[in-house]
Amino acid sequence: MNHEWIMQILTFLTDLGYLGIALALMIEVIPSELVLSFSGFMVSTGKLTFIGAFLSGVIGGTVAQLFLYWLGYYGGRPFFEKYGKYMFIQPKHIHAAEKWFENHGTIVIFTARFIPIVRHAISIPAGISRMPLSTFSLYTFAAMLPWTLLFMVIGMELGTHWEHIEVIGIRYIKPLSLIALVSTMIYLYFSNRRNKRKD
Repeated sequence: MNHEWIMQILTFLTDLGYLGIALALMIEVIPSELVLSFSGFMVSTGKLTFIGAFLSGVIGGTVAQLFLYWLGYYGGRPFFEKYGKYMFIQPKHIHAAEKWFENHGTIVIFTARFIPIVRHAISIPAGISRMPLSTFSLYTFAAMLPWTLLFMVIGMELGTHWEHIEVIGIRYIKPLSLIALVSTMIYLYFSNRRNKRKD
């Protein structure tokens, strides 16, 4: 990654304040981990308040996924096969997300946020399958709470070394991914048992 280019964009966006944080997450030109860790760094310098930055991160991240949901809802898979590359979404991301969604159901809208590759595109099959917007929004908003908090806190702790989140963040993403996988399996196990009892 070109850190100089990223720094220029982050500086420009954070000069816009809380709106800039939300916009950075909505357009997703820069990974959310970097945006959130940088906002945490800005909080540590006193330029932003923790609550303001946190809410901006949660709202911006949620709206970004709503955008993908609506594109999936109205454009379907053909749209992303044709234009997905312009949004940094590759066919393999869509394929993996569709498999997860088909195999595990709506709960993955929450758990997949913590799993690399799948998390970038999980909103697309939700839109294509016409998942209720209220359910999708609730799961997405809930997932953005711990995700935003985690990387903001890391950014605050790293201070001027916030850019090292790419390396340090892996230490946190791996266990989060494992927890998400196990949680999904547990949910499916009890869900299947409950359905069998009803039959």
